[in-house]
Order: sequence, then structure tokens, then C-alpha cells
Amino acid sequence: MKVSKKEVFLSSLVLLASSVFCVTSDSGYYGYSQCFSSYLHPSKPFPSPVFLTKDSHAYLAALRSSIHNLKFLNTSISKPEFIVIPFHESHIQAAISCSKKFHLEVRVRSGGHDYEGLSYVSYTEPFVLIDLVNLTSISVDIENQSAWVQSGATLGEFYYKIAEKSKIYGFPAGSCPSVGVGGHFSGGGFGTIFRKFGLAADNVIDAKIIDANGQILDRNSMGEDLFWAIRGGGGASFGVVIAWKVRIVSVPPIVTVCNVPKTLEEGAGKLLQKWQNIGHTLPEELFLHAVIGVVTTSGLNSSRTVQVTFDSLFLGETKELLPVLQGSFPELGLMRENCTEMSWIQSVLYFAGFSINGSLDVLLDRFNQSKSFFKAKSDYVTKPISDSGLEGLYKKLLEDENISLILTPYGGKMSEIADTETPFPHRKGNIYKIQYILSWDSEEETEKQQSWMRSLYAYMTPYVSKSPRAAYLNYRDLDLGVNKDGNTSYAQASVWGLKYFKNNFKRLVRVKTATDPSNFFRNEQSIPIFKFI
Repeated sequence: MKVSKKEVFLSSLVLLASSVFCVTSDSGYYGYSQCFSSYLHPSKPFPSPVFLTKDSHAYLAALRSSIHNLKFLNTSISKPEFIVIPFHESHIQAAISCSKKFHLEVRVRSGGHDYEGLSYVSYTEPFVLIDLVNLTSISVDIENQSAWVQSGATLGEFYYKIAEKSKIYGFPAGSCPSVGVGGHFSGGGFGTIFRKFGLAADNVIDAKIIDANGQILDRNSMGEDLFWAIRGGGGASFGVVIAWKVRIVSVPPIVTVCNVPKTLEEGAGKLLQKWQNIGHTLPEELFLHAVIGVVTTSGLNSSRTVQVTFDSLFLGETKELLPVLQGSFPELGLMRENCTEMSWIQSVLYFAGFSINGSLDVLLDRFNQSKSFFKAKSDYVTKPISDSGLEGLYKKLLEDENISLILTPYGGKMSEIADTETPFPHRKGNIYKIQYILSWDSEEETEKQQSWMRSLYAYMTPYVSKSPRAAYLNYRDLDLGVNKDGNTSYAQASVWGLKYFKNNFKRLVRVKTATDPSNFFRNEQSIPIFKFI
């Protein structure tokens, strides 16, 4: 029988955790472990949770296992007082109850891709980390075109399970297979087929959440307001979402992927200008994004230049795609040799950077994904950036070869869904979204690189959305503003809240105030309560 890397990892934690339920008296929280253990029932038909103190041999291994941004390995950054790895929802209830009793914050981690580390870092208060790495059950119902997915599962695991059942079903979520379902769905979640089917959050039809009182609620018992809030408003502000019921979508047996890279010297500037005008108007079956980066040309007179890569996924065959792009974007010069036909699940491999002819097992590897130091930001664009604006951008990008800009076209289904349907408000009127992502090699470079990223963001100010300058919650950015403590007011939090949620922010605050009036579930950018106005 094949044993997964995740099972090996969890088994090693159980063996190493010899100091489980042993807390040193100088921790300041002596008794928490006794509180936690009092809720457990050894006779229950499921394993006991892994409970790790800072003294535990497995503590650092568990903490670091899902940290993808290496800057959060910094020894000066606060660490959780305890790590709880639940095997059952009752273990989460115990952690919540004891954390309330001992006045500890709770952070919940599903995949660990949180750009600012808020799923496993606290900059203000002592906290407990609940790691959902073992809550990964997935049940796919092809007949009813739905699935239940626990929040600790990754996108790769979910896609794998769908493919086991059928090659003509998929789900409109992200391209990185090690991203956790919990944070991705609750923040919105987009991918290569979102112009056809909407966001992951748009396709959630039920959920199970544990609230601040330890109650397990489904859509019916939580009510439509809370159900609305967790589909794009960030579940961590409202409770621990433990599972999602989603609508899976029908995809054709053959899809087409195309790739056309062009440097500035090859006319990339003119192509990008044309793309800005037509990318969001293309048929909803076609996703054509543009990735801007810096490359070094080959040859004797090699030099750095800007390259724009036009990468596409079309829900159909090449013979259907070519007339579309040759008619609406002839300047791209797309030819049949630029395109490859494959199944939808193979396109998942392609956009994740894997061989389309390789084993799907790579989608199950949540621990060996590439890791680096990085900083990300986001913007929304409502009208094409001028030629002069783009020329200035290219000059700016040449200052740092490790920067990438991913321009994602909107339109299609995204223009048909109302801004208020979920907390995610970035719908009609946006022609594309920009993700800025900058990576570097060592901790010593962090301050310098983050400062440069801020200068790039400042340069883009005249060319992007305004009042507010919008941002995407799943590309969390603490530069936009933070909750200083549990007393942050609505007005203070609006500085960043309106950027993520626009006019939906006030409704999110109302839901938060009604469902978690003590503000138990909080972090540096959580939804505040109205109490402190």
C-alpha cells in the first residue's frame, strides 16, 4: 500500500511529540495542556490530536512544514505557544475553548500560503496555531456535480480526487497545487477557468464552520449573512471553516494551451497594449493572461530586457481557438505550433509547472513545493495603461530581474455576477488584475527588496483603480494597513478594508459584530466589530 508523504510526516510528529501535554511553568500558560486534554475522549474512534509545546522535539518541524515564504522562518518573529494538529472537529472545539479561557489568539493554517503569514504568525499577541494538515477528506459526487472538501486539503489533492472520478469535470480555483482549500475558498479563489465559471467562492453551496462558542454550523444553522461573509470575506475573521460543499463544473474532454513569449525588441509593448483592450472581451471559454518579467538575451551582446509571455487556456480544441485569436488578436501571430491539446487535468499540471505527461501524484505533494523569500502586492486596472505609463514600467522592472507581474483578464462570468453577491467586489468594470511578486535569496536582502517593491507600487498609482485603490484579499498585503490591537475601529480598519471589499466592508463588519461580538477570531487584517466606533 502506498504511503503518502503527509502520512509519513504526521506519523513522525506523533512519535517525536514525547512532551505532549507537558508545559513548563515559565511559559505563562501552565494549565492550557490540562485544559485541552480534559476535552479529549480516548475511547472515541479517531486518533488523538498532535499537541506540541515549544519544548516538544517536533515543534519546529511542525511549524515550518507549511511555511512557503522563508522570511517567516526568522527567529525574531513570534511563534505559537502551542500547535494543535486535529484529527477531528472536536479537537478544534477544545482548542477554541481553552484559548478563550487562557486569553490566547487562535491562528488557523490550511496550506500555509498566506502571503503575510497570518495563518501562523501573530505580530501582537500570544497565540495557538491550529494546523488543519490532517483534515483533508474529499468526497466527490459526479452524479450531483458537487463535492465536500475539508479545509486542510490542498487544491492539488482536490483536483486529483476529481480526476479519479472523471476527466470531464473540474473546479475553478488556483494553479498552485499546494495552496490550502480553506484560505483560498474563503478569500475568493480564481484560476484559469474563472472567466467561464466564476471564483471558487462563487461555487460554494454549503459549508461547516466552528464559531467562537465552539458550535458546528452549516449553511442552514449559520444563516445566510455568515454564509455570505465566509465566501470571499476571509473565514479566519468569523471562525474555523472546517469543510466546504462546492459545485464542480463540466469541462470538455480536450482543452488547448498556448504560449507566445515576446521581448520588447520583438514588439511585446504593442502586443500588451492591444491585449489591454481585448483580453477582457474575449469569449469566456478563453483565458489569456500576460506575464511580464525580465530576461537576459543570448548571444555575444547579451543584455537584460523585458519579456511578455502570453499564456492561454481555451476550453475547446485548437481548431476552434485559432479563428478566435487570429480574428481578435492577429498581431499575436498565434500558430498551431504554439498550442498543445490536452485534458483539463493535464492543464492543471501545465500551469503548475509540471510535465503534462507525468504522474498526477505530483499534485499530492504538499511539502516539497518551491520556497523562497518573497513579497507580493495586487492592483486592479479599469482602463488601459498608456504607452508612456508602460514604458516607465518597463524601465522600472529592469532595476530588479527577480520581479514578475501577472496580468489576469477579467470579463466573462466575472462581469455577470453582482459586486454584492459575495464579499469579493472586483467584478464588472475591471479589465484585468495585476499581481506583483518579487523574490530574493537571503534574509539580509529583505528590507531592501521590500522597499523596492513599494517603490514599484507607488509608480503604478496613476494607472490603477482609485477611490479606493483596490486589492485582492488572497494576496494579503500588510502595507495597506493593520489592526493595531483588538480595539481597532471601523474607521481605522476601513483604510485597508475598503481596498479589499469596497462597499461590502460595512456588511462584513455587521456580520462580524453579530456572530463574534467578543472579537475572538482576529488577526492583523481581520474584520473588526462596530463596538469600538
